[in-house]
Amino acid sequence: MQALLETNLPLPNKRTGKVRDLYDVTLPNGDAGLLIIASDRVSVFDVVLENGIPGKGAMLTKISKFWFDYFSGRYRHHLVSTNIRDVSGLSEQDYQVLDGRIMICRKNQVVPVECIVRGYLTGSGYKDYLRSGQVCGIALPAGMVNSDRIEAPVFTPSTKAESGHDENISFEESCDIAGNDLMMSIRDTSIAIYNEGRAYAGERGILIADTKFEFGLEPGSPDPVLIDEVLTPDSSRFWPADAWLPGEEQNSYDKQFVRNYTEGLVAQGLWDKEAPGPALPNEVIEQTLARYDQAYQKLLS
Repeated sequence: MQALLETNLPLPNKRTGKVRDLYDVTLPNGDAGLLIIASDRVSVFDVVLENGIPGKGAMLTKISKFWFDYFSGRYRHHLVSTNIRDVSGLSEQDYQVLDGRIMICRKNQVVPVECIVRGYLTGSGYKDYLRSGQVCGIALPAGMVNSDRIEAPVFTPSTKAESGHDENISFEESCDIAGNDLMMSIRDTSIAIYNEGRAYAGERGILIADTKFEFGLEPGSPDPVLIDEVLTPDSSRFWPADAWLPGEEQNSYDKQFVRNYTEGLVAQGLWDKEAPGPALPNEVIEQTLARYDQAYQKLLS
């Protein structure tokens, strides 16, 4: 299987993100819609790597669809369909290539804040805690160790950079960007979705250590809508529950395997975390996709 790294469809207003390509479409009811294509591109430290992971985009789409369906009726979201045949004007080759890796969504005005929820102390949050006893300005109990569970998950927003690196900001700064009432609603919704997802996954052998959500606003409505991807291995840290051992780094079902490989390149002075990103060897590609598949199988068990 060959990795899908780019698309070029006869549809208007193409935008390219780190992993996804977006096009404008019209929904069956005539409303403005959005076609989101999950490519096989891989990004770490906000840099797209040279090669991709074949099939990753389809796997991410399956996982996101599962969660959108799971939360449907309790939380507003933008997903309308995952059937590429609902998009007209494409070639038969396009339909075959894109099958299983697209979401057709209602168009929203994106809230320009990354909404991060942390339920375990790890990554940059753990480094922050070692320096200050806090995570992004939120005090945590003394004596916590790497990978400890945070009983009351914390909301730690960041900027949503079009290019370059996102930066952690305080909740007050996020309110300055998006408005106080909206950010309070988004914070509460993010934590609620995370808690429900953490409980569901935990019963199936997966610890969701942390995750990132994005929200939008539909025309004429002040209520936030869940958009983009949801609780996937690209937007979250997934750990096997039966191997969790506080005090050390955890094995994972997510792209931490890719992060570890690229961190090794950085430590050797072979990469500086800036574009262009390095290429992944076949072993890293195969093991990462296998971990994604394990997570999916467990979630649906």
